[in-house]
Amino acid sequence: MESTDDIRLNVSLLRRKVPNLTSAARQVGLRPATVSNLCTGKIPVGRAEVRTLVALASLADCSLDDLIIRGEKMEMIETKIKTLDLFAPLAKGGTVGLVARPGMGQLVVLAELLFRLKNDGFKTILLMPEGENQGVDELTENVEIITNTIEETYETIAGIGGDKDIMFVADKSYVITGGIQQLQEKLQGIGIHSVTTFLLDLTGEVVDEDLPYGPLETLLQFDADLAARHRYPAVNPLSSTSSVLEGAHLDQEHFTIQQKALKLLRRYRELRSLVNVSGIERIPASELQTYQRGERLEAYLTQPFYVAEPFTKQPGLSVSLQETLNDIKEILNGAVDSKDVSELEFIGKL
Repeated sequence: MESTDDIRLNVSLLRRKVPNLTSAARQVGLRPATVSNLCTGKIPVGRAEVRTLVALASLADCSLDDLIIRGEKMEMIETKIKTLDLFAPLAKGGTVGLVARPGMGQLVVLAELLFRLKNDGFKTILLMPEGENQGVDELTENVEIITNTIEETYETIAGIGGDKDIMFVADKSYVITGGIQQLQEKLQGIGIHSVTTFLLDLTGEVVDEDLPYGPLETLLQFDADLAARHRYPAVNPLSSTSSVLEGAHLDQEHFTIQQKALKLLRRYRELRSLVNVSGIERIPASELQTYQRGERLEAYLTQPFYVAEPFTKQPGLSVSLQETLNDIKEILNGAVDSKDVSELEFIGKL
């Protein structure tokens, strides 16, 4: 029998065929959150209800065979940013959505990704949002090509061709008009699959939506609490996710460590809210170690960025996925219990 680990949803097909997936899903009785979780792999396709898959296939006017991709691995872009590579790896050639309110640091993360991927040989392109937009300057410094319309973007990418990796950034306004979907469809039509698209919303309204950009391969959800405590990058490990993490696409060691880290952080957050209200003495003795290890893990997941060097006066640091996995294993098994939390903040590897 075929392994259910080896199947995933054809997200790009859904994006092409169902322009407004949120309302379309609701009309056929599907919860948008369920659809979103299936797209990003938070719910494995093998565990989805058959009626859900049938409803999605009918929305996309395709067969179940077209909707489900079997045995094809999603390639991960290793950014050497600890929290992204561990919890929400970027799917190469996929669509990545950033969900944040203003002030949570999404533009810095995006600028850092532009900087890192440009150095890794990606062509970087920004489709300028219309009108006056605060903060876009942070991005333009690290972009090679700036375009002003969907048509111009298409011509630029077609001119670069399909054998060069491209990082393309656009604002949500182009998703609403259907422009992004149209662009992706046209590029696929001429055989270009090497574009990794990053969608952001400068207004922050996406935070209140279930499927803010339609189907995504990678979702980066930013966290107000992390941002308020200057735990940058303030990407929430518990709600950020990626279809690269589905079963067969991921190395078993990565998956195991990621799951253990999530379990620890989930419990740490519950205990933290208790500490905030009643103080550390209210934590049961049996849970104290969990709380302290969670605190250390959260501190370790902070990281100095290259693009922020002028402001932080700290050199940017890169940590390979393997180094991140080794370090987190150490934190989970208590090897750094004697270290002070402050010794783990804004470092690279242990």
